[in-house]
Amino acid sequence: MSVRIGKHDIGPDHEPFIIAEVSGNHDGSLDKALDIVRMVADAGAHAVKLQTYKPETITIDSDAPDFRLSEKHELWGGRTLWDLYTEAHTPWEWHQPIFELARELDLVCFSSPFDATAIELLEGLEAPAYKIASSEIVDLPLVRAAASTGKPIIISTGMASVGEIHAAVEAARSTGNDQIIVLSCTASYPADPAESNLRGIPLMRNVFDAEIGLSDHTPGIGTAVASVALGAVLIEKHVTLAREGGGVDASFSLEPEELRSLVRESRVAWQSLGQPRVGAVATEQEGLRFRRSLYVVADVQEGDAVTTDNVRSIRPAGGLAPDAFEMVNGRAFTRGVPRGTALTWDLI
Repeated sequence: MSVRIGKHDIGPDHEPFIIAEVSGNHDGSLDKALDIVRMVADAGAHAVKLQTYKPETITIDSDAPDFRLSEKHELWGGRTLWDLYTEAHTPWEWHQPIFELARELDLVCFSSPFDATAIELLEGLEAPAYKIASSEIVDLPLVRAAASTGKPIIISTGMASVGEIHAAVEAARSTGNDQIIVLSCTASYPADPAESNLRGIPLMRNVFDAEIGLSDHTPGIGTAVASVALGAVLIEKHVTLAREGGGVDASFSLEPEELRSLVRESRVAWQSLGQPRVGAVATEQEGLRFRRSLYVVADVQEGDAVTTDNVRSIRPAGGLAPDAFEMVNGRAFTRGVPRGTALTWDLI
C-alpha cells in the first residue's frame, strides 16, 4: 500500500520521493532559507523539510558534560547542545513564509516536530506529514501525538534497535494511523557509506510491514541512488546553497547541482528496476534481427560441398544457428544459390 503526501503517492510503483532537508543550513537568515526553498524547487525535488524546535524545547542551557558533545566529534566537537541548537534552529516565525513559498512553488513542505508545541504550530500551518527524527524515536508520546493527527508519519531509525523501531511503529499504529514510512538511517554526521547497510532495507520492509526509505548523511549521491535498487521509496538528504560557509550541516549536504543529479539518477534507478523477468524486451526486436547465423558467403552450385570458404557465421540472423556448422560441413548443396543467402536445411 502506498503512502500519500500532498499530491504524491509514495511506494514501489512510484518514482522515489525526494525530500530536501534544510536543517540549520539557513545559517540564521530567513532570506537564505527562502533561497534554499527556491533551489529545491528548481532542482526538481518533491519536498522541503524543516526541523521545528526551540533550544528550550529540546534541551537546557547547561555546560555540564552530559550536555556537551565529545571533543572528538568531527563537526561540532566540544559544543554544548544549547549552543548548537541555538545556532541551528529555525525560528517559529519563519515557518509561515517558508510554507507559503513552498506551496507557491508546488513543493510539499513539512517538518520534524520535537515536542507537542511544535505539532500545534505545524497543524496551524496544515503540514501534510510529520517526520520523527532518529533521536526522538524513543519518545513514544511524541510519536503518538504526531500520528494522532492522521497525517503520514515518517520515522527515522538512526541508532535504533529492532525493538525500538518496532515500538515506535506500533505507537504510531495504535492511533489508527497506517500511513507510515520507516527510514533506514545511519546517524553519523557525516556518515561513512560503508556503514549504511543498505541490504537491511528489504529486511526492514518485511519486519515492520511498512514502506522503507533512506535518510542519508553520506557525502554525494551514490548511497542514495543505490538504495533505490534495494527498495527505498523515499530519500531524504540535507541540502545547502554552497558547502563553503553553508551552515552547520553543510559539510554533508548536497549543493544544487548534486540535488538535481539525485532527482534525475534516483528516477533512472527506479525505472531500471523493471520486472522480475529475463528475456528480450520489445525494444530489442530490431537487435534480434542482427544476431549471427550461418550464411552462404560465396556463390555455390548444386552439388558443391559446404565448406568454411562458402558458409560462415555472420550477421544477420535468418540462417541456421552457428553451432549447426559441424552438422552441415561437407554436405552437398541441393541447388545453386548466390552469396548472401541464409543457409537453411532445405539447401543441403
